Amino acid sequence: MADIELKRNHDLGLKGARAAADKMAEKLGEKFDLTGDWKGNTLHFSRPGVNGQLVVSDHDMNLQVTLGFMLKMMKGPIEKAVHEQLDKVLAAAPAKAASKTPAKEAATTAKKPAAKKPAAKKK
Repeated sequence: MADIELKRNHDLGLKGARAAADKMAEKLGEKFDLTGDWKGNTLHFSRPGVNGQLVVSDHDMNLQVTLGFMLKMMKGPIEKAVHEQLDKVLAAAPAKAASKTPAKEAATTAKKPAAKKPAAKKK
C-alpha cells in the first residue's frame, strides 16, 4: 500500500504530461536523490527507503510512493514537496501552451484567403 497517493487532472495531452513529469522528476530527484526509468507511460523511481511510480495519461497523472520505515517519519515534508513540485510543473505547462495558441491561430487565419461567393448567373 502506498504512503503517498496523488492524482491530478490536466489538459496537456500525453506529450506535455510526460514533459511535465520529466521536469518534476528532475527537481525531486535532485532534492531526494531519486533515480527513475520510463516503461511505457509509467515512470518508476527509487532510492533506498523510497520507491514509486508516476503513471501519465493524456488527461491525468497518478503518483504512488511507498516510504521505508525511517522515511515514514518524514512523510509530511516529502508529501508537501511532491505536491508543490507537481503543482508548479502543471501550472507552468498550460501557460506556455496558451501563449502559443493565439499565435498559431492568427498565423493560420492570416494564411487562408477569404472565401469568395460565386457570382450569380443571369438567365
